[in-house]
Amino acid sequence: MKLKIIILILSIVSLISCKKDKNEQLNIGAMVKPALVSNTMIDPDYNIWGASVVKGDDNKYHMFYARWPKKLGHMAWVTHSEIAYAVADKPEGPYNFVNVALAKRDKNYWDGTTTHNPTVFIKDGKYYLYYMGTTSNTEAVQPTSMKNKDWWIYRNNQRIGVAVADNPNGPWQRLDKPVLDVSKDPKAYDALMTSNPAVSFTDDGKIIMLYKAVDKGESYKPIDLNSNDSFKISKGKKVRFMVAFADNPLGPFTKTNKVIFENEGSENVHMMAEDPYVWFKNKTYWSIVRDAHGEYTGDKGALALMQSANGIDWKASENSMVLGSRFLFEDGTKSEIQLERPQLLFENGKPVFLFGALGITENGIHRAHACNIRIPLEQ
Repeated sequence: MKLKIIILILSIVSLISCKKDKNEQLNIGAMVKPALVSNTMIDPDYNIWGASVVKGDDNKYHMFYARWPKKLGHMAWVTHSEIAYAVADKPEGPYNFVNVALAKRDKNYWDGTTTHNPTVFIKDGKYYLYYMGTTSNTEAVQPTSMKNKDWWIYRNNQRIGVAVADNPNGPWQRLDKPVLDVSKDPKAYDALMTSNPAVSFTDDGKIIMLYKAVDKGESYKPIDLNSNDSFKISKGKKVRFMVAFADNPLGPFTKTNKVIFENEGSENVHMMAEDPYVWFKNKTYWSIVRDAHGEYTGDKGALALMQSANGIDWKASENSMVLGSRFLFEDGTKSEIQLERPQLLFENGKPVFLFGALGITENGIHRAHACNIRIPLEQ
């Protein structure tokens, strides 16, 4: 009789424990509140893309974002983007432009013409700003387009860099070489380009980087500016995401050479995920990605929550839906397009705002303008 009572008690405790564990599953989507139009950063002269925000020791909020002249069109991000810096007294803003953190420099540098898609964090009192950079000695025809062969030179020259500063206002020390270059093996998944870094660190200080990669494919040849069709065999084959680790924010980074965010049966999909943001908490790696194929949420273009025990093997979280491809505004309307470049702002270990980039249609032109937006999260 006593044994039966003990077994019953243990069973009840186990059920309560399981229920507790289930209830404690991270659910960012349940925290999302309606967006406010006023919580945007928009500039009549510039396209603004993405936002990475940290709270400094001065209790101010420091934002880094990409921008390029609106008159050049959306696709000029690859030729003319620069990383700008803004500051606010409150996480919801308003954010006021301060300066250009990473401007173009001599074209002989790997990031000579373009800096784009920043992500920033503070470690040991220093600010580390990761970004994509590219360059080309060929002046791109404007307005540029993916139909232009010179556009693909800039795209294929994308590499990942990091700059470091003691103050978010700068000056920023940039490296003469990428912190994560392409692999020398022509058959590697990242043999053609590396870009869009997502970076965080674990409790023991180890650095993780998720990054975008493109392979060359079997028929790859360098772009021939004398041929209008050369880019068709020069743009690589497939867009993938990979992971690398380092012991120091400045590198060196050790690649795992493994593709992430791909499920069995999806090997031939051009791009499963896009724009990862990564963080580490409770001995788990977490990432928010754009569900480019609808594999993780059932909603193509939505934001999905992914998780991993080791940073290498990823799966969709139990509460995978973070934000639908058409998200809600406070006035009851929905966005006409999905949020891109998601990043979180944490305070006291909790996410308080979801930041992202938003394309705007003007006069029937898709992405004729772009801004960033900050969406509050329920506490």
